[in-house]
Amino acid sequence: MGNFGERKMKNNLLKIILSAVLLAVAWLGDSGLTLLVALVPLLSVSDSYDGSARSFWKMAGWTTLLWTLWYVIDVWGVWIAAPVGVVAALFFGLLYTATPFMLYHFVSKRAPKSLAYVVLVAAWITGEHLYNVSQASFPWLNLGNGFAHGFGPRLVQWYEWTGVYGGTLWVLLTNILVWELVQRPKGQRRAAALRVAAAIVLPIAVSLTLYFAYTPSERTMAVTVVQPNIDSYTEKFTLSQQEQTANLVSLALCAPQNTELIVMPETAIDEGLIESDQMRGESIETLRGVLTERFPEAAIIAGATTYRIYDHEQRPTPTARRRGHGPWYDVFNTALNIDTTQKVGLSHKSKLVIGVEMMPDWAILRPLYDKIIDLGGTTGQLGRDSERRVFRVGGKAYATGICYESIYGEHFAGYVRRGAELMTVITNDGWWGTSPIHRQHFDFSRLRAIETRRSIARSANTGISGFITPLGEVHQTLGWDTRGVLSAVVPVDSRQTFYTMHGDLVVRIARLLLVLGMLYFVGYSYRRRDLLVDEPTQKNKSKKKHSK
Repeated sequence: MGNFGERKMKNNLLKIILSAVLLAVAWLGDSGLTLLVALVPLLSVSDSYDGSARSFWKMAGWTTLLWTLWYVIDVWGVWIAAPVGVVAALFFGLLYTATPFMLYHFVSKRAPKSLAYVVLVAAWITGEHLYNVSQASFPWLNLGNGFAHGFGPRLVQWYEWTGVYGGTLWVLLTNILVWELVQRPKGQRRAAALRVAAAIVLPIAVSLTLYFAYTPSERTMAVTVVQPNIDSYTEKFTLSQQEQTANLVSLALCAPQNTELIVMPETAIDEGLIESDQMRGESIETLRGVLTERFPEAAIIAGATTYRIYDHEQRPTPTARRRGHGPWYDVFNTALNIDTTQKVGLSHKSKLVIGVEMMPDWAILRPLYDKIIDLGGTTGQLGRDSERRVFRVGGKAYATGICYESIYGEHFAGYVRRGAELMTVITNDGWWGTSPIHRQHFDFSRLRAIETRRSIARSANTGISGFITPLGEVHQTLGWDTRGVLSAVVPVDSRQTFYTMHGDLVVRIARLLLVLGMLYFVGYSYRRRDLLVDEPTQKNKSKKKHSK
């Protein structure tokens, strides 16, 4: 018996490692297709246990191991800049996405498999979404994001209907069908194999049809992105702002004369800018002078650290801070829209990195608020803004997602709903070194392009700057540790996709199915319990009657 238990443990360990590798490869490889079978080993481990409490906790241990391996392989690069980020991501990943699998494991031992599968799909999608909208959000490893890399975007062009959760749904359904195929006796696999083939081939066929049938807008905009390549750990805080602004200006002057928009990276300007309708700052005036002299019809989007001063005795916002008895103020990670007028448009980053730019608003964590190190160069909690701001130049509308915001599909689509015809992303991926994080971060914008069918111009301090087409194809890029300029004429489009108009409809359906599935499970459990209680009673009655 001991040998059997040891052999089972070794087999399950190998399955967990295999599942972790198949999941992780999707973020490190070229397509995400490994995701379509990545959960089969995990389902096999779950199947090897019974419904006892002891088995449940053993399965919980295996699930925790899987998620730990997966997160370490794919997001270890976060550790370079923010070790707490990896720990927080793993903890909440277990809470929001591993817990739904354990719910499936529990239900599968006490109810029909069909009900357990519904619970698995609905709970997993619901868990991913709760993780996305929670204060402890880190949606990096949502299953649907695994198709962002290589030729993966060509396989999921239907994200224009479903968003990234459609990819999660595809992954879960295909894994279930493959697992059902594996369990069939060899002579009874034909129908199951056909279902698996259909589940894989049909979505890809639909995607390729959308890809080749897409017609881009005839309206265009000439855009230039700059990559100043300032080292995040040394030069960013040792070079003066005047030197950094001069670097930006020299790059901007390389733009062609027909340029309508120049995009500069996150926190490119950090000189204590106080927010107002007519913001004053040496860097702003310098950049406005470049526009006036060389590009009078153009605008500049540039990242900055800005400050909002409050005239309040009491703390006006949860993120406000003060020095001594001075006024309360908020610090924002901001995108500045600069043109030749005296007004400066402001768009604040509202999706902040947990443990880096913000802490969840929980009482137990409030003593840590002012200990946060922000990767833009400030300390303490950053302020945020719920409004999506859209800017215009030459009659064309555009908006900016700041860094982390490019991971959030529905948030990103909110700018397009407000009328953005072109999207820009400004970021500073220099914090992550040469780890895969900066490549993954760039690729997530490819999914945002598909969901909204918008061209995306991306400017990174260093990392990857470039252009992405509405099909999610990469047009031009500047790679890691490179200083330079890219210019392109890109389509601008006012049409809205189904996803842009309706958002995460897949999630809303999943939530409904989860509620209905759990209600059915509760009713099924009570009915089954009553049958088990009644059956011995009926047998006893029969025995008494027979004895008489």
